[in-house]
Amino acid sequence: MISVRTVVDRVGPTLMHALLLPENGPTVADVVIAEPGGHATTGGPGDLVLAVSTQDAADAVALVRTCGANGAAAVVFKPPLAGKAAVKRAAKTAGIALIEVRAATSWAQLVWLLRTVLDAIADEAELESPGSADLFRLADAVASVVDAPVTIEDTNSRVLAYSARQDLTDSARVSTIMGRRIPDDVLAKFRSRGVFRELSRGRQTIFVPAQRDGTLPRLIVPIRMGGELLGSMWAVVAGPVSDERAAAFADAAPVVALHLLRRRAHADAQRRASAELLRAVLEGKVGPRRVIADLDLADAPHRVVVIEIPGDHSPDAEGRRLALLEQISRGIGRRPAATELDGLLYAVVPDEDGWSDVLADAPGRIAAGSACEISELAVSRTQADEALGLLRAGLVPGRFVTFDEAWTALVLHRGATAAGGARVAELGPLGLLRAHDDANESGYVDTLYEWLRHPGDPRAAARELRIHPNTLRYRMRRLLELVPLDLEDPDVRLALLTQLVTLRWS
Repeated sequence: MISVRTVVDRVGPTLMHALLLPENGPTVADVVIAEPGGHATTGGPGDLVLAVSTQDAADAVALVRTCGANGAAAVVFKPPLAGKAAVKRAAKTAGIALIEVRAATSWAQLVWLLRTVLDAIADEAELESPGSADLFRLADAVASVVDAPVTIEDTNSRVLAYSARQDLTDSARVSTIMGRRIPDDVLAKFRSRGVFRELSRGRQTIFVPAQRDGTLPRLIVPIRMGGELLGSMWAVVAGPVSDERAAAFADAAPVVALHLLRRRAHADAQRRASAELLRAVLEGKVGPRRVIADLDLADAPHRVVVIEIPGDHSPDAEGRRLALLEQISRGIGRRPAATELDGLLYAVVPDEDGWSDVLADAPGRIAAGSACEISELAVSRTQADEALGLLRAGLVPGRFVTFDEAWTALVLHRGATAAGGARVAELGPLGLLRAHDDANESGYVDTLYEWLRHPGDPRAAARELRIHPNTLRYRMRRLLELVPLDLEDPDVRLALLTQLVTLRWS
């Protein structure tokens, strides 16, 4: 839990000072930049928002109000905006911290500094990622060896640490550090040059020349241990590097590998503990207080999502599950709590706008329970399982369904299941029609079902059966000759439809 005051104190009064600090304001989670004109979506819970493009007091007031409404921790301005009376009043009303930085401060340098401070404080206070401070110090040491700015990245191109020196940089490095991963467009450029293919082949060093768009040369070293690729180190260089300097850079890789292994072992242990706790939650064995504290879930409505991935027992199934969780977290904004139960993957996701869009294109069958409080996650899990059962049985179309949207199918399925247990389909003359269909493939049962579903609309019933309306009328005459039914009686129609729904939906 990192307070705004702690961040300001750690950065120091020479560069940054607070003009307003609410007593019980949100804790700081990340550093973000306010998009020009994008106030409606600016600042999420715990964000330290940098007002890079704000030009006047009216714009600053609007930004402060929006960030306060979105739960941001603070807004950072350069003078004179932070000192404006209207901006101070807006910050006080919104309950958000107001911070001023020195006018000559580079926003890019400030982002790097603030994120370094946040990482260091988190490592010291919570030990959530053991060795992360060591990894940053190691990045500084490697930068001294290779005499260039360095980033240390995992196999998914996420930035784990970076050196403090920024004497040689370009837009690709800036966006990589600010976004904590190599942006997709930059990834595509390096991939087209075969960089990641060379990394997988085990090359000791890879040199990538400067590119036409201004991207500076890179010297890249894979980080391996026991033949396994754990990540890579990237140095921004001015040009070709001598063999001695490149060898010194590569010699640092085994030391970094030890740190990454330690980090991964800790993460695996945490993931196993979280998965075991979440299994207990979904089975209704754990109370909500422990869930919120140990699983880092907000005390707000969530949904349980169950995911059935095709080929779930194949060798790369684990990779597909992790990739899917990454896809969900990118779309929703945080990595969901996840576990496996009975061969299925369960994820608890916040009930936020757009959550279903993130899942709609995912592989395999996916079903979601209703939004609920943390204490009702076991209920949402049961609902998700029931909705998945509808998908498996082909009772609802597609590969994705939510419990809320499938209520008609659920009513019919539950009613049919109950009626099936009471053996209602065995009553009356329906058995004769079923026996006739079995012997002659006449389709009378299906014909009667669609006729009853579309009363007074033989064309619609015929479309469902993919036959001509005249064929429908002929079949109805023949089946009534075989089994006399008073279809003018509404109770007869209702009883028949109940039996036919039982046959189809149970």
